[in-house]
Amino acid sequence: MKVVIFCGGLGMRLREAGEDVPKPMVTIGHRPILWHLMKYYAHYGHTDFILCLGYRGDVIKKYF
Repeated sequence: MKVVIFCGGLGMRLREAGEDVPKPMVTIGHRPILWHLMKYYAHYGHTDFILCLGYRGDVIKKYF
């Protein structure tokens, strides 16, 4: 099964957590939020992801 994750948006409410990175890439425990979310789904067998990129999508592409 494919998992669709919306990664767009400007992250207005997360400005103080990381102004130069998109909100899915704000780190928690040295890893981005998006990494934690994908790991959670992978634990249940979902490993095919579709990331709908928006603001600063290049940063997400570079990481993954």
